[in-house]
Amino acid sequence: MDLENQQRVKDLAEKHGKDNLVIILGGAEAEASGLACETVTNGDPTFAGPLAGVQLGLACYHILEPEIKDEIDAEVYDEQVSMMEMVLDVDDIIDETKKYREMYSEYTE
Repeated sequence: MDLENQQRVKDLAEKHGKDNLVIILGGAEAEASGLACETVTNGDPTFAGPLAGVQLGLACYHILEPEIKDEIDAEVYDEQVSMMEMVLDVDDIIDETKKYREMYSEYTE
Protein backbone atom coordinates (compact mmCIF):
# COMPACT_ATOMS: atom_id res chain seq x y z
CA MET A 1 0.00 0.00 0.00
CA ASP A 2 1.58 3.25 -1.07
CA LEU A 3 2.10 6.15 1.30
CA GLU A 4 -0.68 8.26 -0.19
CA ASN A 5 -3.25 5.50 0.29
CA GLN A 6 -2.00 4.89 3.83
CA GLN A 7 -2.67 8.54 4.63
CA ARG A 8 -6.14 8.39 3.05
CA VAL A 9 -7.03 5.33 5.13
CA LYS A 10 -5.67 6.93 8.29
CA ASP A 11 -7.65 10.14 7.68
CA LEU A 12 -10.86 8.21 7.00
CA ALA A 13 -10.40 6.09 10.13
CA GLU A 14 -9.91 9.21 12.23
CA LYS A 15 -12.92 10.92 10.66
CA HIS A 16 -15.38 7.99 10.66
CA GLY A 17 -14.02 5.56 13.27
CA LYS A 18 -12.79 2.02 12.71
CA ASP A 19 -16.21 0.48 13.24
CA ASN A 20 -17.56 2.37 10.24
CA LEU A 21 -14.92 1.31 7.72
CA VAL A 22 -14.13 -1.88 5.83
CA ILE A 23 -11.12 -2.06 3.57
CA ILE A 24 -11.70 -3.92 0.30
CA LEU A 25 -8.50 -4.86 -1.48
CA GLY A 26 -8.14 -5.64 -5.15
CA GLY A 27 -4.48 -6.51 -5.56
CA ALA A 28 -3.42 -9.23 -7.98
CA GLU A 29 -0.79 -10.83 -5.76
CA ALA A 30 -1.32 -12.69 -2.51
CA GLU A 31 1.75 -11.26 -0.76
CA ALA A 32 0.86 -7.66 -1.60
CA SER A 33 -2.73 -8.21 -0.45
CA GLY A 34 -1.52 -9.67 2.82
CA LEU A 35 0.85 -6.77 3.37
CA ALA A 36 -1.93 -4.26 2.72
CA CYS A 37 -4.23 -6.11 5.12
CA GLU A 38 -1.53 -6.13 7.80
CA THR A 39 -0.93 -2.42 7.24
CA VAL A 40 -4.55 -1.38 7.88
CA THR A 41 -4.95 -3.64 10.90
CA ASN A 42 -1.62 -3.70 12.73
CA GLY A 43 0.31 -0.87 11.08
CA ASP A 44 2.85 -0.58 8.30
CA PRO A 45 5.35 -3.42 8.87
CA THR A 46 7.98 -1.58 6.81
CA PHE A 47 7.76 1.42 9.16
CA ALA A 48 7.91 3.69 6.13
CA GLY A 49 4.47 5.24 5.90
CA PRO A 50 1.84 7.16 7.83
CA LEU A 51 0.59 3.90 9.36
CA ALA A 52 3.98 2.93 10.80
CA GLY A 53 3.23 1.84 14.36
CA VAL A 54 -0.44 2.78 13.97
CA GLN A 55 -2.85 -0.06 14.73
CA LEU A 56 -6.07 1.01 13.05
CA GLY A 57 -7.69 -2.40 13.51
CA LEU A 58 -9.77 -2.05 10.34
CA ALA A 59 -11.70 -4.97 8.91
CA CYS A 60 -10.00 -5.98 5.68
CA TYR A 61 -11.14 -8.26 2.85
CA HIS A 62 -10.18 -8.93 -0.75
CA ILE A 63 -12.80 -8.36 -3.44
CA LEU A 64 -12.47 -12.05 -4.40
CA GLU A 65 -13.52 -13.34 -0.97
CA PRO A 66 -16.98 -14.91 -0.86
CA GLU A 67 -18.06 -12.60 1.97
CA ILE A 68 -17.60 -9.61 -0.33
CA LYS A 69 -18.57 -11.24 -3.61
CA ASP A 70 -21.95 -12.20 -2.14
CA GLU A 71 -22.65 -8.55 -1.28
CA ILE A 72 -22.09 -7.25 -4.81
CA ASP A 73 -24.69 -7.26 -7.54
CA ALA A 74 -23.85 -10.34 -9.65
CA GLU A 75 -24.00 -8.42 -12.93
CA VAL A 76 -21.63 -5.73 -11.66
CA TYR A 77 -19.24 -8.32 -10.22
CA ASP A 78 -19.26 -10.25 -13.47
CA GLU A 79 -18.55 -7.11 -15.48
CA GLN A 80 -15.89 -5.65 -13.19
CA VAL A 81 -14.19 -8.53 -11.37
CA SER A 82 -14.90 -11.97 -12.80
CA MET A 83 -12.08 -11.79 -15.35
CA MET A 84 -9.65 -11.49 -12.43
CA GLU A 85 -10.93 -14.76 -11.01
CA MET A 86 -9.89 -16.56 -14.18
CA VAL A 87 -6.29 -15.38 -14.20
CA LEU A 88 -5.33 -14.93 -10.53
CA ASP A 89 -4.52 -17.45 -7.85
CA VAL A 90 -7.71 -16.73 -5.96
CA ASP A 91 -7.15 -19.27 -3.20
CA ASP A 92 -3.69 -17.90 -2.36
CA ILE A 93 -4.97 -14.32 -2.30
CA ILE A 94 -7.89 -15.25 -0.04
CA ASP A 95 -5.69 -17.33 2.25
CA GLU A 96 -3.14 -14.54 2.62
CA THR A 97 -5.69 -11.84 3.36
CA LYS A 98 -7.57 -14.09 5.76
CA LYS A 99 -4.32 -15.00 7.54
CA TYR A 100 -3.61 -11.38 8.44
CA ARG A 101 -7.22 -10.61 9.26
CA GLU A 102 -7.28 -13.52 11.71
CA MET A 103 -3.79 -12.81 13.05
CA TYR A 104 -4.82 -9.31 14.08
CA SER A 105 -8.47 -10.03 14.88
CA GLU A 106 -7.96 -8.74 18.42
CA TYR A 107 -7.62 -5.25 16.93
CA THR A 108 -10.68 -5.51 14.69
CA GLU A 109 -13.18 -6.66 17.30
